[in-house]
Amino acid sequence: MLSMTGKVILITGAGSGLGQSHAVLFSKYGADIIIQDVNGDGAAETAEMVSANGGKSHVMIGDVRASDEFSEGAKIAMAKLGPVDVLINNAGISSRGRAFEEIDDEIMAEMFDINIKGAYVATRSVLAGMKERKEGRIINTSSIFGMAGTAQGSHYCGAKAALIGLTKAWAKEFAPWNILVNAVAPGFIPTPMTNRPGKDALREARIATVPLGHEGEPNDISHAVVYFASEGGKYVTGQVLSPNGGVVI
Repeated sequence: MLSMTGKVILITGAGSGLGQSHAVLFSKYGADIIIQDVNGDGAAETAEMVSANGGKSHVMIGDVRASDEFSEGAKIAMAKLGPVDVLINNAGISSRGRAFEEIDDEIMAEMFDINIKGAYVATRSVLAGMKERKEGRIINTSSIFGMAGTAQGSHYCGAKAALIGLTKAWAKEFAPWNILVNAVAPGFIPTPMTNRPGKDALREARIATVPLGHEGEPNDISHAVVYFASEGGKYVTGQVLSPNGGVVI
């Protein structure tokens, strides 16, 4: 039976959606969770769910873009729970419904700051410890739109594609220290970020393009993340796993 007992998992953006789902599933397997999010209420809710599974957690509130703040928060969290074994760079934003002409400098900067700079900031906070122990897992959250692209959202597609590039580069760079770096690229998964009010028609249209005929669930992505973090994934690095129902093959 899969066990993550004794492992410390740092999940950015764990106050809702996929991050919350990851935290809950890892806690079921016995892991301790560092719950990072800008939303204190959401992070507290996740902590309660982890506790209900008998797991330990530490809530770390802050903006993933704030390097010094994040670093200090991670030090406090690791002093409580122990060094991070698995980092899940999950924090991100979505804003696909914009034509090229609508994407100004501010919109572009926010997209890349949160999705890309945030991954750098979080990875910096744990990398030295992983190198010292010669062991670690880093899992980035991309998207099918980083693999195949879509109209009306080149900034989002670009950021998510960049995360795949980071995954492959970091996998090669960190391999001498036995630090494995992989990515998940979710398909159509209803979360608070993607399932916004007024998007029902768009959602139905997207479901119609899924060969399996239905959306996935957050847990479908969480199981992929757990695989990368588990003993079963110990010889896997630089890879992208995309649970998407057959939309992108």
